[in-house]
Amino acid sequence: MYVCDRMSAPAITITPETPFQDALKLMREHRFRRLPVVNEAGRLVGIVSERDLLHAAPSPATSLSIWEMNYLLSKLRVEQLMATQVIVVCPDTPIEEAARLMVEHKIGGLPVVDDKRRVVGVITETDIFKAFVEMLGSGRPGLRLTLRVPGGKGTLAKLAQAIADLDGNIVSVGTFGVDLDGTASLLIKVVGVSQDQLVETLEALGDHVVAVQAV
Repeated sequence: MYVCDRMSAPAITITPETPFQDALKLMREHRFRRLPVVNEAGRLVGIVSERDLLHAAPSPATSLSIWEMNYLLSKLRVEQLMATQVIVVCPDTPIEEAARLMVEHKIGGLPVVDDKRRVVGVITETDIFKAFVEMLGSGRPGLRLTLRVPGGKGTLAKLAQAIADLDGNIVSVGTFGVDLDGTASLLIKVVGVSQDQLVETLEALGDHVVAVQAV
């Protein structure tokens, strides 16, 4: 799965000359928390977040009158608030790499650019969450199992064959917690087989069933 499979496109963008108030209004209308900033050629030059805009707004404790505040805000442009060092991804970036960048840099979204740095979309943490939910088969009835399986070649093949022999079907699988000896934790969802039969078969393979739940 790649970024292009999950990104929102076309992206809504603004220019450096966009007034502060227009940018904030656009965010609130579309429920965005960030907007890519592009130049006349559509190339990315910065990004502005809702936090940036709200920090620029006057405090309720200000001594300025409403007219004075509105006048000052009308003069404020996005170029005065935007960040110019922007972390980006390409449409063919693996989705897990986009997720890693968001976690590492503690950001909730990334502009997606082409080879000329033109903005072609945006991918957000919500898009990542939706992909994660789909990959783990959430919402589909079945048996959800956490296993500890030994390392070595053919482990997954043996697991899949054993389940197929029971007329079961694996609808999702994920790996985490790999030890130095190759032992790993697997999270799988299986349909079409009884819980007792499945657990007995997997334990006989040498896999340790840590938890099983009908969902």
